[in-house]
Amino acid sequence: MSSAKTRILTGLLALFISASAMALPEDRNQPIRIQADTAELDDRQGVAVYRGDVVITQGTLRITGNTVTITQDQNGDVDVFTAVGKPAYYEQQPAVDRPIVQAYGLTIQYFAVDERVVLIDQARVVQEGNTFEGEKIVYDTRRQIVNAGRAGTEVSTPRPRIDMVIQPRNRPAEQNP
Repeated sequence: MSSAKTRILTGLLALFISASAMALPEDRNQPIRIQADTAELDDRQGVAVYRGDVVITQGTLRITGNTVTITQDQNGDVDVFTAVGKPAYYEQQPAVDRPIVQAYGLTIQYFAVDERVVLIDQARVVQEGNTFEGEKIVYDTRRQIVNAGRAGTEVSTPRPRIDMVIQPRNRPAEQNP
């Protein structure tokens, strides 16, 4: 790899680390690791494309896909990254006392500034035994809010309705008189 490409890759990784403000505070302070078969970096356009069983990890954050594209804004900060797979996958622990959230979709977009994950086509989020499925799911990682519904675009598996399973909360055993 040429020194120019190495500088671009290092710059993109540093920007991605600084832009990531998801879930556990320790995550954004961890190094990012990107594994892929190939990487194409375009510094002028602010775009990096990774292909071939891509795995991105940072602390408890893990994203996988066949292709992951990372774009930067005009200031050089990471704006959006998009993972495409069969399905693409996202997981992260939202807080020290909470279990890992898992999310799937044929396309997953992470908007760094908003700390928002958008799952499109065969979208599914699993959190504490609860499942949310639909054509499109928007997961606000900061507020831990999930919205599910129709994609509004053509999808491989149309779902006229969302499907949710919500587990009962554990209640203290009632005391016998």
